[in-house]
Amino acid sequence: MKSKKDSGIQFKNWVPIKMILIPGILGIVFLVLGIRHWPFLIAAGLFAAFAGYFAISYYLFSPAGGKIQEKVQGIVLKKIELKAPQQILDIGCGNAPLTIELAKRFPAAQLTGLDLWGKNWDYSMRMCQENAQQAGVSRQVTFRQGSATELPFEDDSLDLVVSNLVFHEVGKTKDKRQPLCEAMRVLKPGGEFVLQDLFLLRPYFGSPEELKESLQNLGVRKVEFICTCDSDFIPGWVKLPFMLGTLAVLRGVK
Repeated sequence: MKSKKDSGIQFKNWVPIKMILIPGILGIVFLVLGIRHWPFLIAAGLFAAFAGYFAISYYLFSPAGGKIQEKVQGIVLKKIELKAPQQILDIGCGNAPLTIELAKRFPAAQLTGLDLWGKNWDYSMRMCQENAQQAGVSRQVTFRQGSATELPFEDDSLDLVVSNLVFHEVGKTKDKRQPLCEAMRVLKPGGEFVLQDLFLLRPYFGSPEELKESLQNLGVRKVEFICTCDSDFIPGWVKLPFMLGTLAVLRGVK
């Protein structure tokens, strides 16, 4: 339940409105064209189906619907075992929902939320700062612009590194495992990482065994691969591979 302090925070939906509007408009265009040439009706139906799929997904992800975004984020929070980390990094913080929840959970910690805030998303550093201010955690949190492939931190400098649905989106490298190397670089020996992404997408990350081995080769002494796509709150509707059907967590200790 949100407190009065949190009531003005807007974290945005993971499904961009354009994913609904663009196919919806194209569906109408092809429907009009189909009045004279019936083959266009096939395209109209396909675009309408796309628009409908993303519209339902938007609703399910929202607080008014299934609260799937909040629940997926909650998986990361539940997997954290450290009791009192001092320096925390949230890679790809978006509009900072996870960063803010971590600040509330660890009031003595200092947190950094890092993101590129590119044109493809309705997120910005200013929104993050406003959300942190609204949540009353702005003194704990710093936001920085940067890439997951080149984290602006010293080696072995952080106690806890988290991330939620980010690495598959990183465009600066074809090897989606490279940001994992960066995350391990900045983590202190004995530090903890909890990273959730579409890690079951083999073209991006390889097999779970290969992924665990690649982290162990970086000196990680403990790593778990936890399939989270089968969580009870995730409906079959959004279990397609490009949505949440390949969701998993990498958790461990360096």
